[in-house]
Amino acid sequence: MTTRPITAAVDGTPESLAALAWAGREAVRRGLALRVVHAWRWEPHEAVTVDRDGQERWARETLAEAARGVAERHPELEITTEPVEGSPVESLVGAAGDAEALVLGSRGHGAVVGFLLGSVGQQVIVESPRPVVLVRAGDSPSGEAAGREIVVGQEGAPEDSADVLRFAFETAAARGASLRAVRAWTLPPLYAYSPGSLKLLDEAGGMEPFEEKALAAALEPWRRRFPEVSVTPHVEIGSAGQVLLSVAERAQLMVVGRRARRTAVGARIGSVAHGVLHHAHCPVAVVPHA
Repeated sequence: MTTRPITAAVDGTPESLAALAWAGREAVRRGLALRVVHAWRWEPHEAVTVDRDGQERWARETLAEAARGVAERHPELEITTEPVEGSPVESLVGAAGDAEALVLGSRGHGAVVGFLLGSVGQQVIVESPRPVVLVRAGDSPSGEAAGREIVVGQEGAPEDSADVLRFAFETAAARGASLRAVRAWTLPPLYAYSPGSLKLLDEAGGMEPFEEKALAAALEPWRRRFPEVSVTPHVEIGSAGQVLLSVAERAQLMVVGRRARRTAVGARIGSVAHGVLHHAHCPVAVVPHA
């Protein structure tokens, strides 16, 4: 059983306070502690009169004030605070290392763009070894009402999506929520059809039944482990990002994966996670996987 806390990063902005509120509710539901961190770095400048001790004191006061607000709403919750000195990316990635999830705030940007990610937020998602949850400034508990689903994207073989599905099932179980598991597929180019793949498709009865069986195989161990979670398998032709967003209206949380492996161009968020982050209106969890 995990003893890792839910960790929220705060800086006093409305979006970070919304993220902290989300993290507090999630910690209570999962029976975990809440850790509140603030990343800061003192850089002396002749135009700034605040010294290093003064800035650290401000960081501690910001944390204490934020923690008080959560403690008033959840008096049973174990809360710790930690000012972390260093670059924002390194500090937050380090804080994520021993967290069940790192929760960050993001500015909403109009009706089209769901999350406005700065360079720090993007880099933290790319580098974090643990799930990162993005929460918008306008988020409220009403978005977690009964009837709203956890939506998770599944792709590849069962082992490829194990970490993503684990996070989604654990979250759904903690909330008593239903889960919609989405697998998107597209028609491959003709050159991708090998004799072996054609045989598999023929045995499955075609592309869509093949994808349905692949999704069922990935879900099967998690359905056994979490029998209380109601699951709706959803297989649809189209790009993964578009299919996920087509069912996002009733979602209380979107869970997507990000490949943890580095390529020749370095680690990246990935097109699916990038698309969902920029268009979803509910919180989004990005889970690194092999």
